[in-house]
Amino acid sequence: MHKKSFPPIVNSLTRTLILGSLPGDRSLAQQAYYAHPQNRFWRIFIQIFNASASMDYSDKVNLLLENGIGLWDVCAEASRTGSMDLAIQNERPNQIIELLTKYPSITQIVFNGQKAHNLYLKHFEKKEGIIYRCLPSTSPANAKSNLESLIEHWRIILSD
Repeated sequence: MHKKSFPPIVNSLTRTLILGSLPGDRSLAQQAYYAHPQNRFWRIFIQIFNASASMDYSDKVNLLLENGIGLWDVCAEASRTGSMDLAIQNERPNQIIELLTKYPSITQIVFNGQKAHNLYLKHFEKKEGIIYRCLPSTSPANAKSNLESLIEHWRIILSD
């Protein structure tokens, strides 16, 4: 099944770009990043920024943007049955280097999980002047990390 990612969520204030691999089926159906109810991505940032858990999607996106955080995926498109990262095949990467050139304020790239990191390394070289961090996936498939552990790991993106 052929799937495509969303446009990047960035603005001129973006300092940190979080890269996932490719949106899952629930996210694609809802046209929203991290839409699966068991994905802990939004819960992590609601906790980190002490925001309201009842925020709608546009408020969550604004919360990230207001705090210098953007979102995108390494894959622009790929073949994948279901939502598991392990099933990604025949991927074509997004134009991440062009995005970094357009938004020189981005000084940190954070990978949401090992698959996003590995896909990036497959298609791109690390750019000088950028801090790269691979953090534990917020996906429900990452059962070894509970919410509290993920929050502690993900807080590091605020340190730069």
